[in-house]
Amino acid sequence: MPRLQGRCLPMSRKPITVGSLALAGYDDIFNAGRVNNGSETVEEIPLAELFPPEFHPFQVNDDEAMTRLTDSVKQYGVREPGLVRPRAEGGYELLCGNRRKRACERAELATMPVIIRELSDDLAVLVMVDSNLEQREKILLSEKAAAYKMMMEALNHNGVKGESHSYEIMMERTGESKNQIFRVIRLTDLILTLADKVDARQLAFNPAVELSYLTPKEQTAVAEAMAAHEVKPSLSQAVRLKKLNQSGKLTLEMIDKMLSEEKKPPQSEPKGSARFRKYFPPDYSQKQMDAVIKELLTDWQKVRTAV
Repeated sequence: MPRLQGRCLPMSRKPITVGSLALAGYDDIFNAGRVNNGSETVEEIPLAELFPPEFHPFQVNDDEAMTRLTDSVKQYGVREPGLVRPRAEGGYELLCGNRRKRACERAELATMPVIIRELSDDLAVLVMVDSNLEQREKILLSEKAAAYKMMMEALNHNGVKGESHSYEIMMERTGESKNQIFRVIRLTDLILTLADKVDARQLAFNPAVELSYLTPKEQTAVAEAMAAHEVKPSLSQAVRLKKLNQSGKLTLEMIDKMLSEEKKPPQSEPKGSARFRKYFPPDYSQKQMDAVIKELLTDWQKVRTAV
């Protein structure tokens, strides 16, 4: 099954009604996504009537984790119902439970248990993102970046009761610092080719953040140079490219030239007396080693002079 594409997809804005996100505290906002079997009805809905959100940034893959989930569904059924909201065009938007739906499909089930709830666009985003970040075993950096951006935009769009800023709420929800949250969001400015390289660990996080400040054309040149020279941009190279971009001096030729630079090979042999470490007891200090070596060389020199 192909992955669900949803990076930075635009979503339609609907008027926010009284009692929704704009008038709620953030604890109420995120608790809106919690399933409460004691006060709500769980309904079995045909899988054909369940649709993934257009703004869903998370992938649904037929991997080992999905195989384990499918086996669990076959044996025990869906233990926790999904969360949906009605669609104007019919059917339901599956905010929480797209992996469970896929497991049901693989298990050849016709329906899936869900909670039906009326939610605004922004509240639906927060519920969907928060639930997936909390429950998924593995999240790609590109997914995380898109999710953080969507959460930030939803919070900024409506605001929350009290003096908390959106980033403070996200810090509490994610456990990450303000700086790290914004650095993760920077990855949404990468072209798809570089974002995929980050996910595949062919491009490190820190250099990727610096490269996100380049224009799409410049980023494309970086990707082409990486392929042509079979290299990964180092952090220092990425910082240099960013500074050249900000000064207006960066050219495509500079990008190719910089990434074609030969990196100095690592020192394969220790320098000085450290190369003789293997001849000494493990507890000998550098000073003790130097003293012994000096004494031996002095004796050797005396013998050589005498001859």
